[in-house]
Amino acid sequence: MVERNAYLDDLFGSLADPIRRDILRRLIDAHYTISQIAEEYDISFAAVAKHLNVLQKAKLIVKQRRGKEQIVSISPAALKDASHYLQQYEALWNTRFDALERIAKEQ
Repeated sequence: MVERNAYLDDLFGSLADPIRRDILRRLIDAHYTISQIAEEYDISFAAVAKHLNVLQKAKLIVKQRRGKEQIVSISPAALKDASHYLQQYEALWNTRFDALERIAKEQ
């Protein structure tokens, strides 16, 4: 049975793109306008806006209007959700590796 969770699909799907990961990296220490973010990439403003919409849908960023501009900032709650999800698999694999190591030592 395939595990389906639309939120996690959006979250991990958004992290699959290198430009979106780079945008998140830039937002760790600062807030930027959409124009400031777009200046950093050799793609159109519209393409950057689409990337930001994907990140916003995945709840990885928030946009706040300040006058005519939208300020973009990172939203760490979604990253915590991703980390929690991955920690479940880390625990599973650590248990399996420990069992394999015990078997190897018995040989």
